[in-house]
Amino acid sequence: MDRSWAEAIEENPIAGGLDGFRASLSSSVADISDTSAALGQLSRDQLQNLVLTLLSALQVHPAARILRASSGKSLFIEISRLNAAVATDHFDLDHVQSFLKAAINKADDLDIWEQVKNAVAETTPPPRPAASSIQQTPWLRNTSSFPNSSEYRKHVDGVLKEELGLMYVGIPNFWNVYFGGIDDLETASEMFFKQCMGGSSRMFDDGWTAWPSEAREDDVLDWFTDFYQKLTAFAADRRPSLSRQRRSLAKPNKPIDGSVGKRKLDIGFVNDPEAQKDTKCHWSQILVPGELKSNASADKAAEAWLDLGRYAREVFAAQDTRRFVLGFIIYGSLMRVWVFDRLGGIAAEQFDINNNGFQFVYAILGFTWMSEEQLGFDPTIQKVNDERFIQIERKGSKQRVIIDDVVLRGRCIAGRATTCWRAHPEGHPETRLVIKDSWQYPERDEEGEMLCEVTDKGIINVARYYHHETVQIRGADGDIRHNVRRGLDMATASNYRQGRPQQPREMASEGPRNSRTTSRKRPSSQTDSTLPPSKRSCSTSPTEAASTPLNRVHRRVIVKDYGKPIYEAASRQALLTAFEGCIEGHRSLRDAGVLHRDISINNLMINEDRDNPSWPSFLIDLDLAIREDRDHASGAKGKTGTRAFIAIGALLGEQHSFMHDLESFFWVLFWICIHYDGPGGDVGPTEFEGWNYESDDKLADLKKGQVSDGEDFTQRAEKYFTPFYRPLIPWVNRLRREVFPNGERWKRAEPNLYYLMTSILRDAREDAEVLADA
Repeated sequence: MDRSWAEAIEENPIAGGLDGFRASLSSSVADISDTSAALGQLSRDQLQNLVLTLLSALQVHPAARILRASSGKSLFIEISRLNAAVATDHFDLDHVQSFLKAAINKADDLDIWEQVKNAVAETTPPPRPAASSIQQTPWLRNTSSFPNSSEYRKHVDGVLKEELGLMYVGIPNFWNVYFGGIDDLETASEMFFKQCMGGSSRMFDDGWTAWPSEAREDDVLDWFTDFYQKLTAFAADRRPSLSRQRRSLAKPNKPIDGSVGKRKLDIGFVNDPEAQKDTKCHWSQILVPGELKSNASADKAAEAWLDLGRYAREVFAAQDTRRFVLGFIIYGSLMRVWVFDRLGGIAAEQFDINNNGFQFVYAILGFTWMSEEQLGFDPTIQKVNDERFIQIERKGSKQRVIIDDVVLRGRCIAGRATTCWRAHPEGHPETRLVIKDSWQYPERDEEGEMLCEVTDKGIINVARYYHHETVQIRGADGDIRHNVRRGLDMATASNYRQGRPQQPREMASEGPRNSRTTSRKRPSSQTDSTLPPSKRSCSTSPTEAASTPLNRVHRRVIVKDYGKPIYEAASRQALLTAFEGCIEGHRSLRDAGVLHRDISINNLMINEDRDNPSWPSFLIDLDLAIREDRDHASGAKGKTGTRAFIAIGALLGEQHSFMHDLESFFWVLFWICIHYDGPGGDVGPTEFEGWNYESDDKLADLKKGQVSDGEDFTQRAEKYFTPFYRPLIPWVNRLRREVFPNGERWKRAEPNLYYLMTSILRDAREDAEVLADA
């Protein structure tokens, strides 16, 4: 390695190593005696191919591994980088004209290698900030991306706890924010409660007269059903249209349809006016979920709070326009009302329904009378004649976009919660669009702006921009802090202390209070303490927390390319072709200065419809994408991706690079070969299900174990790959060798990996066994 250039070149002559390159030029140009004139006859594509042929010939020459470039790296490595750069659409071929002419004119070996050294030096990009100089945004676990999972509670609960994070309770002014706008609610609640305290068959006398003393679940359900029948009979006379639209539902022993993990619901409100105890119900019909606990001490995150969170997650997943979900918990005779949104869960003050019967009436009647918007449904998605649509302003004019059907709905509470709808402009069903809704940290670059920018640059195989906006709710940005929570301050919560929730400082520790000293008339102190929050002044916020409060903003992006997930490819050959196209899309996106950072099974699309003008295969979802030349972190609190496909280095906290994304392509193909037996043929959960839930470090170790040894990899692939994809085993193993050389992950950037991966995919799809019928 220390020998001089001249000695190394003399001992390793090029000889006939460039004969194939010169023959390639001669096949395109009859006369190459005038080098400049010959090159001038070539198109850009021909010239580009000629340079790539020359670089490939020089890279495999023994001298390339001995000679050092100005960077100190071997020319072999630097030629790989130059090779990848030349293959892009934006490379200036003038940078390599000198050494191209030297090779054509059969200059001496020393001159040719000097020209190569100059070419790689001239095209070496300036150094980027070291990984340590940019704060790495951590990966967060989230329940929205569990591919091929059984969603058993033992797996999901731990991730759901992390997703919900810090849950604050006892927040002043909660009632006014979520119930204060319901017409006639306070007056009607007062009237009904007075009826409950009067007459010979009074229902309330120092507590609810028929309340079961031990608060067993079945007894409470029977009592609640009887109470609700009386309440709705009263309410129907005042607001008949609303009161007849929904009913209470008690199904503690029967799973509700529509959940992956067979979830049950203790009690709730449903949009079925005919609902009875044995009515079959779907999560899409649940408006307000409820949870019952006989033990008053269950008011804690590890018990009732998490149970209600499971229900809220199912409601969100089944209802594609839900922005937030209200719910309630009754434990003993204590009650707390909750709201779950894309930041997590928060709750009102706790109260005893036997000591404060009016507030109980107020809550239950409120759930009955709330409008869809007050229940958390998106008012910007409108409906006329069974046709749903949104209205946008594009190119100076308003336009309706008709929603055809749901493509994707993220199964989570807190997070980006991505929803995608297939759609078309009104009056133009032939124009296929996809509407994407998500809840983003405001610190992140807007996906719509980034997508517009790269679309204008002419990138290939990435969904093309049509429109973007921040969703507006009654003239204001549809965010969580100011729009959904309307300024509620978490620092006022009863369990708030320096940003960390404590055990609520409320009467839960005292247990149920069944005192019979309460007056038969509702005392004024009871009126003031319950709500009618509209009659109470808003609480003054204490000192603001030291850190910036979390927030998420509701953003909408519309793209012009529509396809299906790559695992639905009609054949093995189509799957491989689509993977190649998506990798090329990733390279094109990076050429435009953007790094994707979320390569996953639902972000690689294939289009096999000849009438669909979309790309044959393409990438979607720039939620986590960044401009690659940035020199500081966004400041977002975290990022979530599909854990099964996150690269090992990214799991270990390395600064995310294109190499991590290329590794993710490998894991997506690996996963498909195990979990799908034919086009879209999901085989369900496998032994790899745990990858969805493991910690970062453990998942990184599990992935290392899969790729460290070639023979072991082949043996496992023969065991786990489905019959349909077993012909791909040798080719996936070849990919493994390139993505994990010597069984280890790359520790440096290698742009030539793009070329190596796509070459293997092209060769694989020509394999007779791959082409054969499954």
